[in-house]
Amino acid sequence: MKRDTLIQLGALLVAVVCLGLSGGVSLALTNSSGRNQLSYADTAEAGDPPEVALGIAMGAFRGVFVNILWYRANEMKEQGYYYEAMELARAITKLQPRFPQVWVFHAWNMAYNISVKTQTPEERWQWVQSGIRLLRNEGIRANPNAMLLHKELAWIFLHKVAGITDDANQTYKRKLAEEWTVVLGDPPARSIEDRTREGAVEKYVEWLNTFSEAPDTMEQLAARNPKAAELWDVLQGLTDGQDTVGLLRRYESHKALRRSVFRAGAQRSMGETNIAFGELMDDPEYAEAWPALLSHLRKRLLLDDYNMEPTRMIRFTRKFGPIDWRHPAAHALYWSARGVEESLTRWTEDNKKDFDFINTDRITIQSLQELYRSGDVYFNFFDSISGGTRPYQLGPNAHFVESYGEVLSELIGRSWADVDKRPYRVYAAGYENFLRDAVRFFYRRGQIEVAKEYYHELGTFPGRNVNDPYFDIEASVPIDEFVLRELQEDRIRSPYVLVSEVVGSLQGAYIGGLLAGDDELFRKNFQWAAQAHRYYMETQVRDVVADGGRDTRTGVLDPEFRLVSGDLFARTIQLMSLDDAAEMYGRAPIQLQQFAYDFLRAGWKEELDRQAEAGNGRPFDELFMEPAGMAEHRAWVARIAAERAQKQIDLQQK
Repeated sequence: MKRDTLIQLGALLVAVVCLGLSGGVSLALTNSSGRNQLSYADTAEAGDPPEVALGIAMGAFRGVFVNILWYRANEMKEQGYYYEAMELARAITKLQPRFPQVWVFHAWNMAYNISVKTQTPEERWQWVQSGIRLLRNEGIRANPNAMLLHKELAWIFLHKVAGITDDANQTYKRKLAEEWTVVLGDPPARSIEDRTREGAVEKYVEWLNTFSEAPDTMEQLAARNPKAAELWDVLQGLTDGQDTVGLLRRYESHKALRRSVFRAGAQRSMGETNIAFGELMDDPEYAEAWPALLSHLRKRLLLDDYNMEPTRMIRFTRKFGPIDWRHPAAHALYWSARGVEESLTRWTEDNKKDFDFINTDRITIQSLQELYRSGDVYFNFFDSISGGTRPYQLGPNAHFVESYGEVLSELIGRSWADVDKRPYRVYAAGYENFLRDAVRFFYRRGQIEVAKEYYHELGTFPGRNVNDPYFDIEASVPIDEFVLRELQEDRIRSPYVLVSEVVGSLQGAYIGGLLAGDDELFRKNFQWAAQAHRYYMETQVRDVVADGGRDTRTGVLDPEFRLVSGDLFARTIQLMSLDDAAEMYGRAPIQLQQFAYDFLRAGWKEELDRQAEAGNGRPFDELFMEPAGMAEHRAWVARIAAERAQKQIDLQQK
């Protein structure tokens, strides 16, 4: 065979091999681009706006056509035609999914413009939630490294949901807390570990690990725990194939009902499916299957429906603190920090001006500040799902104070606006205000030495601004005088300052007063908390139809001081060891005991009685006697709930 022929045959063979390999690579690339939404739409689907089909038909002129649509959508928004602008924005996201600005335009239109045009707070929440879902579930999936989308999503959580500017903000907060109770279940129960930041963080990490380490697929779950897969099949048959969210909601509803004083009445009105579901929860055959199945379902829900990674949630918990995901600032923190992390992989000295690190990082630090001010969440899930109007209470979470200082230096390192040469820097001003609040909070809480440490940090902080000539004088007076002066200034008008005064004073009354046996300290702090609460109600509350009849601006304090003080006492006593809890309970007024008794009984009675029978300790009823008037107390709580529900109806009918 001639040499030329051999070369030709060899070349032909190489070409055939390359062609085959290219086909495989092409198929893999096509599949990958489809999974990751990296290809533009080439066919219009049912329900798409007509502009989608027209844009596809224009071929190479698609970009020009999209520019025209973008101009028209902006024009419609300016003219107040929000729904029409939304349809055009939907067409643009279909034609050019990697155009971040249009995702932001679309989401902002729903969360801000359209939401306020609706009639009820529930309708408003649906539109706000639609804007959130659009960015979280679609926009960021199509543009995973787009800092703009992360920043805007975080801002909606921080400003629209956690903020106080929208009259329906309290509905948003309750609905988000309800949603995330379903998604993750209750956060870890309060315990003595919460008294230190390290203990609280590790407890929350262990909780999140149950989801992170769960099997990825139902097949893997079946291999690891056959009973869990069997339970899933039983549940699907019982509920006619109810989706994951529906099943989790049903499970959490049953759990909440069992802790409620209204349990007997609600159970009498249950249908057959709910009765069977409850019996299945109690079936000892599936005792170990339930946790395994729930962890798997929650992991898939986080990844598939919420575009959130359990491993990243764990990492952020270790970095920032014990994050309660029922709080809107938790989600603002997650998405702003995630946006920065994803963008840092593409950041260089040459293109750094293309990244809005400053404003995105500011949302991160503002979210941390919000979690300090109000990250301690008490939320009544049963009241929420049964149509109640009781606000969830928020209080300061001291574990985020330390996080703020640790994260600040990292953020300053990325900020061109906070260099030492500038006389006024935003991060420095924020940290100064934060330290002022921390000093006052720990002082009121009775942790004087901790307050002095932060007071010293305030006076010696090397990065502080130099544009205030009176600062050195303010920060050099005795700490007692400093706290008093702070409250005499405009700071007392801040809703969150007032809230921290109420919560800090009550915690000081309970721990420094009751637990330490100091009746005078208890009396003084309790009276100050009542006075601050009254001032809060007089200056920060107004009746509005948009939010169920009452809007407390921040939505963190119940208008009844008896409820505020009682709920906080019940939460605080759960942080104590058994001996300390018994001491605190025994010294508390009956009115406070009434709030704590049902919680203590549900959490401790069975175990304490079992140990007592074995000769190890005293039974529950000896340590925590039932206070007088429990029937009247429960009736009062029920009456308050009924009156508020009726007020909501009356206001909506006006």
